Amino acid sequence: MSKRKYGLALSLVLAAGTLLGACGTDKDKKDSSSSTGGNESDFSLAMVTDVGGVDDKSFNQSAWEGIQKFGKDNNMSEGDGGYAYLQSKGEADYTSNLNALTRRDFDLVFGVGFLMEEAINTIAEQKPETNYAIIDGVVDQPNVASILFKEQEGAYLAGVAAALMTKSDKIGFIGGMEIPVIERFEAGFVAGVAAVNPDIKVDVKYTGAFDKAELGKAEAGRMYSSGVDIIFHAAGGTGNGVFTEAKERKAADKDAYVWVIGVDSDQYDEGQVGDDNITMTSMLKRVDVAVQDIAALAKEGKFPGGETKVYGLHDDGVKLADSRGAIPEDVLKQIDEYAKKIADGEIEVPEFAE
Repeated sequence: MSKRKYGLALSLVLAAGTLLGACGTDKDKKDSSSSTGGNESDFSLAMVTDVGGVDDKSFNQSAWEGIQKFGKDNNMSEGDGGYAYLQSKGEADYTSNLNALTRRDFDLVFGVGFLMEEAINTIAEQKPETNYAIIDGVVDQPNVASILFKEQEGAYLAGVAAALMTKSDKIGFIGGMEIPVIERFEAGFVAGVAAVNPDIKVDVKYTGAFDKAELGKAEAGRMYSSGVDIIFHAAGGTGNGVFTEAKERKAADKDAYVWVIGVDSDQYDEGQVGDDNITMTSMLKRVDVAVQDIAALAKEGKFPGGETKVYGLHDDGVKLADSRGAIPEDVLKQIDEYAKKIADGEIEVPEFAE
């Protein structure tokens, strides 16, 4: 589906939903993961997850960890008046979840994911007294802070690592939905591989979902069977299936050269197979840091409403996680050289694949 058709379809779906201003119910409150006890803080914040869940070991989890840390650092309690989250099982939950948190009087509400753009745009217009922030999207409203990342820069380093570590010269990329943020991951990764060796083949596949581990497992199985030895996933919960497939192959053959490069959070623990680990590294996207930054500004009365903040390699918004010995020192030095060139502006990483 083209981006234009996809955007039109998404807009129609969201427009068909109930109006945010009147859709809050008691059921919305009961669905909260957090308690609704009292809280003495004079500032409160909450988030609505994208599909995949708050414990997706990836994007949503990183955002929630940032909120939890901010809450604890500021002596806040989980629940109304403090910090909380609502989990979205599907796109239809975005509007009702955002509205429910707004009705519960949270001062700042985060929407996690590009797919919430339309929902946040609508409620921000209806509820100008509440501040909102969207991660991976841009909403042009005075009470909305838009948060973007230069995923392509971190993905470029992941591509360099994969190209320097592959034995088969066959590398895979598994994305979730084909949307701009994931396309930036793909573009950077492919460019990083090509910078090391343009003859290396990168097998690119989008599963169309962020919460279907079975699709990630099936696609990883196809890739590994075709000779791919390293897969970088940018697929949220779908990526859990990539780890499952790699771990099963490693468990069946201890000498199997199969690796996964994780995304968003450090996914080292996801790769543990007995005494071995199939996580080569992870491309960290510091959603937790961005959430804490925006929350701190809001608490201080300096909320960047109407602005777009972009986090990249230069300000540690993206980077590679510790490989814990999986990547040898000589390779790490080469990766660091590329990182410095990107941070200094010598290398401009493309946002979209050609």
